[in-house]
Amino acid sequence: MDLIIFDLDGTLINSEAIILGAQYEAFRRCGRVHPGREAGLGIVGLTLDIALAQLAGLDQPDDVLTQTYREVFGAMRLQAHLDPSLDEPLFPGVAETLMRLKGVPGLKLGIATGKSRKGADFIVERHGWQGLFDTVQSADDAPSKPHPGMILNAMAETGATPGRTAMVGDSSFDIEMAVAAGAIPVAVSWGFQPVENLVALGARHRLTSITELPGTLGLAEPAAA
Repeated sequence: MDLIIFDLDGTLINSEAIILGAQYEAFRRCGRVHPGREAGLGIVGLTLDIALAQLAGLDQPDDVLTQTYREVFGAMRLQAHLDPSLDEPLFPGVAETLMRLKGVPGLKLGIATGKSRKGADFIVERHGWQGLFDTVQSADDAPSKPHPGMILNAMAETGATPGRTAMVGDSSFDIEMAVAAGAIPVAVSWGFQPVENLVALGARHRLTSITELPGTLGLAEPAAA
């Protein structure tokens, strides 16, 4: 394996509360009716303006709705230290698994997220991941998922080949992106979309815990010092 790329929201971090909270408040401020939790989580992974337009049933992005969401989300992040429910914690086993993978000789790690570059950098800093990932692809770097651009960029940056690149994600957009790029699609069962749907879309592996990933991909433990 040359490269493992991870989605963020719903895969590495549990951002459900703050994302849904910001959606509901942005819709309220813009005089719109939010279609509910399932719909709200179902668009996570798309680039923000496209995601919100789809959630609102619009054919084109609404700049006012997008900006309102950004303002609400930013304010909620500032309140997260006072309201733990707005935090974006790691899912169980993520920290240990990433460190284990980082020790595998020749393996590189990456991120492909619908977040902006600013948002991706915030999460990397928030969890002390500086230097952990060899490539970080955001909504500012390629077309929205499920376009394969993020994975293609990541492979170009790291010298990885499609057959030796895995994409780990919780959404249909992650799996479709991996299939389009020729990478290995890996679905997680703890995210924002039903894992059965991801398998139907072509996920080659399904995980019930992130700790299963090294074994699933046949990665050897680092040699003892």
